[in-house]
Amino acid sequence: MQIRSIGSGGESLGAELLTWSRDVLGVEVNEFYGQTECNLVLSSVAGAMAVKPGAMGQPIPGHDVAVINADGLECAPGEMGEIAVRAPDPVMFLRYWNLPEKTADKFQGNWLRTGDLASRDAEGYFTFASRDDDVITSAGYRIGPSEIENCLMSHPDVLMAAVIGVPDPLRTEAVKAVVVLREGCATEGKSRELVDLVKARISPHVAPRIVEFADRLPMTATGKIMRRELRAAP
Repeated sequence: MQIRSIGSGGESLGAELLTWSRDVLGVEVNEFYGQTECNLVLSSVAGAMAVKPGAMGQPIPGHDVAVINADGLECAPGEMGEIAVRAPDPVMFLRYWNLPEKTADKFQGNWLRTGDLASRDAEGYFTFASRDDDVITSAGYRIGPSEIENCLMSHPDVLMAAVIGVPDPLRTEAVKAVVVLREGCATEGKSRELVDLVKARISPHVAPRIVEFADRLPMTATGKIMRRELRAAP
């Protein structure tokens, strides 16, 4: 059987997994984005556009999608903000059932605010950063966990990784990584190895200050990491 196309949504994929699909399965993974209230508004389409590792692609024709700031203005290329979809839109919900105030809070003018943070480059490609409530505020920086998680998972001994912020008296929050290693892998010296990996590939200011090893991570039924449970853990 020949695989012709693969689609992925929910969480952004790292460069290693995209490369594996291309090398082993012979196809590019088409990443796409939407949410229950406004489904499938961004996508990459291999063969019709260049596929950028980590990027969700560009707006699907017929949808006006932007990255906006707290004032509802479009952000400059490369600047992180909130993904927003202009109403009306054919795949946009009408309202939350019997929740008019919650419905009103979802909109700013004609923009539906998704609650998801991203950046948009000069070519119009969107790159996911995190849910707004997953952003880590550390020493004045706003840090999204996804890029760090993808970096950690590029290590051959790491099966899964989740990154959260934990209270810190000096930095507001410190970056903490919870990592699941391959069976039989020793943890000795691994924390320093993973921290150095993030420092080298991304930046020292986003490198985890705490690395914790776990047998598994809390997951939703659709396979998303439940970071809020990790934040609530003692």
